[in-house]
Amino acid sequence: MEKIAVGDVVARKSHQMDLLFTVVRIINPDTRRGSALIKGINVRLIADAPLSDLIKVDPRRVEELKLNILKESKESARKVFLRRVQEEQAWGYRARAAKDPAHDFIELPGKVLHIDGDSEYLKECLEYYSQLGVPVRGEYVPEAKQPDRVTELLEEYLPEIVVVTGHDGLATKRGNRNDLDNYRTSRFFVEAVRRARRFQPDRDALVIVAGACQSHYEALIDAGANFASSPERVFIHCYDPILVAEKISFTPIDNIVQVYEVIENTITGIKGIGGVETRGKFRLGLPRPKIE
Repeated sequence: MEKIAVGDVVARKSHQMDLLFTVVRIINPDTRRGSALIKGINVRLIADAPLSDLIKVDPRRVEELKLNILKESKESARKVFLRRVQEEQAWGYRARAAKDPAHDFIELPGKVLHIDGDSEYLKECLEYYSQLGVPVRGEYVPEAKQPDRVTELLEEYLPEIVVVTGHDGLATKRGNRNDLDNYRTSRFFVEAVRRARRFQPDRDALVIVAGACQSHYEALIDAGANFASSPERVFIHCYDPILVAEKISFTPIDNIVQVYEVIENTITGIKGIGGVETRGKFRLGLPRPKIE
């Protein structure tokens, strides 16, 4: 059997090598029961796998996947900017500026606080927010510590939108998907949402986006999230939470963000993301400050 080490990129033979993972930790490597903790490269999933089920991936396939992720992100960004142009024409808020050509308007998208249980994903996400023009502050906080940190981070940054995410996974062999104990990190996301909602009970004043792959969607919504994963317990793309936050950030405050519009803005779609009607966060101001 090929020796598997921390940091290797692997695939699971039992799943027809459908996803690629990075090995995070090796457990009992010198026994027949040896296993590894693995996390998805482009999906927010963490799982255990027997070492005998893992196979190292050809570096060429890894590079191919990274190129595909890059293409996917560029295509997603292109759709976002096209959507914004269409929405500007439909809503007419740019026309307000044209009525007063003597002054430039201030444009204020909603501010985002992104709390992520994966430092590598956080870095990628912050770069993608920047590409999309979304004002954001990011904090790496392991999932288990997110409930204890969320209130102080909200007090520090005072965001209009908070994203609480990382890695998750459902132990399907245990059967009951309604039991939070059958999820790897959903209980931490749920408690973080509860504490964030105690900080600000109004779902329009503070918009909460929560969850990761296969997370307990119903529990997250009940706890107070506006949008959450995963209704059908599917894998979600690493950029899905960003795309939800972006849609809310750039929707004017006098518009209600329709749930289906948010879902259409994601990569995974309705099986991976759901939520409730929420007011947008984009504001225009007048006049634009002059820079001396």
